Amino acid sequence: MSKSPPFKVFLADDHPLLRTGLRMSLSQYPDIDFIGEANDGFKAVEKITLNPPDVALIDVDMPGLSGIAAVRMLRKQYQDMILLILSSYSDKHYIEEAMQAGANGYVLKSIDISELADLIRAFAKDEHPMSPYLMDLAIEWDQPAAASDQEDEEDTDDFLTRREKQILECLARGQGNKEISNALFISTETVKTHIKNIFKKLDVKSRLEAVMAAKQRKLID
Repeated sequence: MSKSPPFKVFLADDHPLLRTGLRMSLSQYPDIDFIGEANDGFKAVEKITLNPPDVALIDVDMPGLSGIAAVRMLRKQYQDMILLILSSYSDKHYIEEAMQAGANGYVLKSIDISELADLIRAFAKDEHPMSPYLMDLAIEWDQPAAASDQEDEEDTDDFLTRREKQILECLARGQGNKEISNALFISTETVKTHIKNIFKKLDVKSRLEAVMAAKQRKLID
């Protein structure tokens, strides 16, 4: 859901100097309203619950409750809140965990403050931000399949991932991108990327065609 300025922003990070720097830097933008901060995940969840922001910037690695665990808790309660992980690490493991937790984006701390402000605006407006400091939450990774899973794949088409099949089932129920995002705890951008890949793999151009093709090939019930 697109939000209107001024965009309310909350910051959770265990480094006081970084919090002070970001607070002072973001406060120079009239369309960004810095409403609070916390130095660990537990305090972040508590303060955000009392005064929900439009966008929460959350450090990936904090004492007590980690940033990713905080995102996971917040996503269950606030489906439309923009939750951005801040990190010094462009590590696949962290990115995968952020995706699974329901983060909207994974932003490197090396980002320039003006570009961070642009990202906040873009996410808040439900646009499609692009940045070399914004890691791809649509990243895929290898997961070992159980024997029964492998047999099921042989009976259908193993070029579709498990996540793509889940999204196809959501499409068959008539769910939109946001509903799919909430159901699977992934960002809407990740949903769009998977749908694009599904269209390409099934050689179709619409959701209805994708569902029909999937049913014909017995990919979904």
